[in-house]
Amino acid sequence: MALPAIAPYPMPTAADLPANKATWTVDPARAVLLVHDLQNYFLGAYQPGTSPVTELLANVARLRAHCHRLGIPVVYSAQPGGQTPAERGLQQDFWGPGLPDDAHAKAIAAEVAPTAGDTVLTKWKYSAFVRTDLAERMAAQGRDQLVVVGVYAHIGVLTTAADAWMRDIRPFVVADAVADFSAEDHATALHWTAAKCAVVTTTEHILEGK
Repeated sequence: MALPAIAPYPMPTAADLPANKATWTVDPARAVLLVHDLQNYFLGAYQPGTSPVTELLANVARLRAHCHRLGIPVVYSAQPGGQTPAERGLQQDFWGPGLPDDAHAKAIAAEVAPTAGDTVLTKWKYSAFVRTDLAERMAAQGRDQLVVVGVYAHIGVLTTAADAWMRDIRPFVVADAVADFSAEDHATALHWTAAKCAVVTTTEHILEGK
């Protein structure tokens, strides 16, 4: 039930993107950037210095800087360590006890760590909306677009995007700023979200305002 050791695989490029059903574009006045679960515990499943994690961290850092420049709020999700069985719930049956109560494991990767003005939400389930005030924060700021980056694409990223859509929040999944267990899982997440609930885009497209 522990996380798998993830073999290197190439990060998808713009040529690999599925066709989107929706034609939304990111509006800086309406968007929030969600950095999903980029804690050392989850990134430890990848081989350091290999694809896709090198591109993942570099692209998330670029997007975060872009959002800071434009005044787009940046929100992080981070799971707590040392959860009790009651707190863990059904995740225990699929993934075991989860993060240890260890400062390094719980920390968000240094390359993309929160800065002053960013928000960190304690996350309990796959979707970053469950048992958090993410939706309420967005509503209070008049924002109805969520740009999702982080790990893992076919689990928390996908379910957060679907949950956003069900709340009439327009989700964007950044194909080269998410990562997964394998190239196949990564592609599955991109195709499913593009067809069902989100616009799949790239770091460059967002930086260029496309």
